[in-house]
Amino acid sequence: MSRRFTATRASGEVYALGEGPVWDPVRQRLLWVDINAGAVHEGRLAPETGTITATTVHTFGAAGNTTGNTTGNTAANTVGAAAVSADGQLVVAEREVLTRVDAAGRRTELARVLPPGAPSRLNDGAIDPAGRFLIGSMALDDREGQEVLARLDGTSCVVLDDDLTLSNGLAWSPEGDRLYSIDSTPHVVWERDYDPATGRTGPRRELFRLTGGMPDGMCADAEGNLWIAIFGGGRVECRDPGGRLLATVEVGAPNVTCPAFAGPDLDVLVITTAAEGADVAEHPGSGHLFTARVGVRGLATPYWAPPR
Repeated sequence: MSRRFTATRASGEVYALGEGPVWDPVRQRLLWVDINAGAVHEGRLAPETGTITATTVHTFGAAGNTTGNTTGNTAANTVGAAAVSADGQLVVAEREVLTRVDAAGRRTELARVLPPGAPSRLNDGAIDPAGRFLIGSMALDDREGQEVLARLDGTSCVVLDDDLTLSNGLAWSPEGDRLYSIDSTPHVVWERDYDPATGRTGPRRELFRLTGGMPDGMCADAEGNLWIAIFGGGRVECRDPGGRLLATVEVGAPNVTCPAFAGPDLDVLVITTAAEGADVAEHPGSGHLFTARVGVRGLATPYWAPPR
């Protein structure tokens, strides 16, 4: 019989499309993004209460712009994901490109992942056990099977998949030898062998499919189980790699986007949600951050290893 938990609203702020929580243990801060606002947020987590206080926001202007000057490119920008290095630098997935933000706030383009003007945008991303950044894309129209999952190796991108529709959550096994990834539109969780030392991957295999909502963001716990946000389902599900349901976290918002373990002991599950597409009058928690204690600890998120 699976366990049941209820998440508590943790933030006062509302995010149109909150996503991608990341815990930074060196600076004891939480990072997350508001995708369509083109923003990376920082905040403080109070582990004893589970409340989150927003402290800083980094905003990004027109698509492809890394200087703050929006002249000449007025396409709306997005920020799909962000990650942090041990010395505090950020890698940010803007609409089409990956951008480095150094400790002084200077921004430089690292790599272009999508062609200029593509009817797609970068979406969810994560750091592999060796410090490489993986990022996926999603279609902004009705195209299917043309999106990518790519890995940043230095300043070059290596494409792992090129047949996705909505590339989403990423996680690794505790040993780092298996990569799990989600394609949300067909509701599939994929698995493949992964060699952190070389980045070499094995063939992709279907692990399981989910129903009752669309699988979105994902993280893994120290026991190797997967915690998956169910967008449109108002919950996070914990499943073992065989697909067996172990636990459910009920969230007071239907559009649940991503979970991550945070706090000094990695024992607080932080959950982002979206106000967009929700009836906020009926579901006033929509767009808030939530937290829950679920009786397990998460895997430490590796730090990004920036190119020299």
